[in-house]
Amino acid sequence: MSAIEKMINWIPPLLDGARITILLTLAAVSAGLIMSLFLALGKMSKNKILNNLCSAYIFFFRGTPLLMQLYFIYYGLPQISIFLTINDRFLAAFIAFGLNSAAYCAEIIRAALQSIDKGQFEAARALGMSYPQTMRLIIIPQSIRRLIPPVGNEFIMVLKDASLVSIIALTDITKATRSISSSTGTALVYIPAMILYLIITAVFTVIFHKLEKKYSVYE
Repeated sequence: MSAIEKMINWIPPLLDGARITILLTLAAVSAGLIMSLFLALGKMSKNKILNNLCSAYIFFFRGTPLLMQLYFIYYGLPQISIFLTINDRFLAAFIAFGLNSAAYCAEIIRAALQSIDKGQFEAARALGMSYPQTMRLIIIPQSIRRLIPPVGNEFIMVLKDASLVSIIALTDITKATRSISSSTGTALVYIPAMILYLIITAVFTVIFHKLEKKYSVYE
């Protein structure tokens, strides 16, 4: 069997792995964005307890390797309590990546919120609007336009970091590649695997680029 024929036979399992990689990335970044809004607002809060809690969360998840976080959630939690056992590998990966992404996205959102001219806060206050109303109706809608480029970068980073889930035997692209390489005794499978990563990255890069051109203030 020629090398080309072998590569064609490798495509189905690699595509199955790609499905897991993409689903995990979409789910983790989406959950991370939702959590990050509350973390960003908490870190900006004048309430010291809330500020310190959110700052500590962000510091911890940004300051420790994602690989260790994933290891701890899947292997460490069951040793603390049997009730903390997560048997579903995808769920464990989703929790680890979601918590990690939330910390990074929180800093992105905080920077975007603080980039809005302070005069708009003063104008809203002059109109009798409360702080929550100001954030919800004026500041956050404008900040969203500034979030697209950095969130796009975070998405691509998570997409590539998703290869770490192979350490808990979740069959993403990397795990599928290593399985094929072990069973066939060849490293040529890494060629179509890398090409597949490039294609997926390119597709999402184009999507975020189009969103940036359409909505972003950075034109």
